[in-house]
Amino acid sequence: MFEQTINIDRMEQAVALFGTFDENIKIIQNEYLVSVTVRGSELKISGDVENVSKAVSVINSLLTLINHGEALSEQNVRYCMSLVNEGSDQKIESLSGDCICITSKGKPVKPKTIGQKNYCNAIKQNTITIGVGPAGTGKTYLAVAMAVTSFRAHEVNRIILTRPAVEAGEKLGFLPGDLQSKVDPYLRPLYDALFDMLGAETYQKYLERGNIEVAPLAYMRGRTLDDSFIILDEAQNTSPEQMKMFLTRLGFNSKMVITGDITQIDLPSGCRSGLKDAVRILKNIDSIANISFTEKDVVRHKLVQDIIKAYERAAERKDRNDSNKTFIERKSHNGQN
Repeated sequence: MFEQTINIDRMEQAVALFGTFDENIKIIQNEYLVSVTVRGSELKISGDVENVSKAVSVINSLLTLINHGEALSEQNVRYCMSLVNEGSDQKIESLSGDCICITSKGKPVKPKTIGQKNYCNAIKQNTITIGVGPAGTGKTYLAVAMAVTSFRAHEVNRIILTRPAVEAGEKLGFLPGDLQSKVDPYLRPLYDALFDMLGAETYQKYLERGNIEVAPLAYMRGRTLDDSFIILDEAQNTSPEQMKMFLTRLGFNSKMVITGDITQIDLPSGCRSGLKDAVRILKNIDSIANISFTEKDVVRHKLVQDIIKAYERAAERKDRNDSNKTFIERKSHNGQN
């Protein structure tokens, strides 16, 4: 049995580290099969040598986050473990202290993963940023946070949020009400993010002044968008023609952020995704950044990560089976000839 000690400066650190009902430490103990106990100002970690070393690295990483004012959650703990397991725990330091925006309720919005930090930095440094990745990686929420920050700093005069009005595999038929009522269901995720950042009253005030615009993608045609922060959400559901139309709306002193998940395309069968085309065509142009998220950047429930991994494995198996089937068919065809 190997044992290692970590010194704790303040009791508050130990309380934050262990979490409610010791939930954070239990995750580490179950992952590495180690025992963690508190003796005065010391943490004792005992178990297998390699596992103790990894558990110590995770705990030190979590203490770094605590010292920078982070409130730990299961997501923080599991993300630190994933970085330690791949030997990248030194990257944790770079996550500390970066507050993008303060919500209407006073909550700081910060990148929670390396992928999210790279995404935010790309938005700051580039005119157009394309963020592609699975659900739950914060693509839309962080983009809205960056937009609100630019607006509050008077770097832009308008925030424009748009997405294609494509139903997710369902035919909802004709919706009642005026134009705004018809498009609201498609734009609800964008409203939710703006309400969180600005509050309902402030949002309504800016909406009436024309400083905020939320509209379907079809309403972008023929416009030139100057002094604006423009976000295109669910871009995987654009056609190549729509994507080209959107990109060419860019005006002076404006930024664009394009987000989407190429594994959740709701276009009719046989239609190409404009997002896929844009990633391929624009990859070598200056001031255009392509950021790819993985399941490690998911900041929702742990099951979301597991679901994404399961679908990825299923897709890989399907690709292999399709390749084998094509090879056998070709071989059979050549044999007949």
